[in-house]
Amino acid sequence: MKTIYQGDRITILPITIEDTDRVVCWRNNPEVLRNFIDQQTLTPEMHALWMEKKVQTGEVFQFIIHDRHTQTDIGSVFIRDIDLQHLHGEYGIFIGENTARGLGLGTEACRLICQFGFEELGLERIFLRVLASNSGAIRSYEKVGFVKEGCFRKHLLLQGHWHDLIYMGLLKEEFNYEK
Repeated sequence: MKTIYQGDRITILPITIEDTDRVVCWRNNPEVLRNFIDQQTLTPEMHALWMEKKVQTGEVFQFIIHDRHTQTDIGSVFIRDIDLQHLHGEYGIFIGENTARGLGLGTEACRLICQFGFEELGLERIFLRVLASNSGAIRSYEKVGFVKEGCFRKHLLLQGHWHDLIYMGLLKEEFNYEK
């Protein structure tokens, strides 16, 4: 299995337990947390358990996003809840470094992890869930080829406010490897 995917500006590298402090910091960044469905504060212990029970077992494939220009790690991307019978999995991402947002690096990371999911994992479909208010993320996903498949209205009550949840999907035959 290929463990490194490189794009024009980023590389995605397999996550390790040594990434824990950085991942916990990124995940608890208020700019990141406000767009998460699970807005619980992440502790190092919770992340270590995630690594042990999910990543190390192959239930989740998670990578660190490395900006090749600045030579810094900027976030994480993953495919979780992989169903090998029905050949689908759920995509997720967070850009933890504030200065790395809005530059298209997340879109590139999305494209690379989808390529990994289709080529290495043999998935036929990758899906995601996103808050309807997260318009920047939705545009990024659409650039990769994801399409809106449904909207669950008033689905989440976060910090006393109702949020719609959008489901998006990408089929292997729709994915453009050349972009």
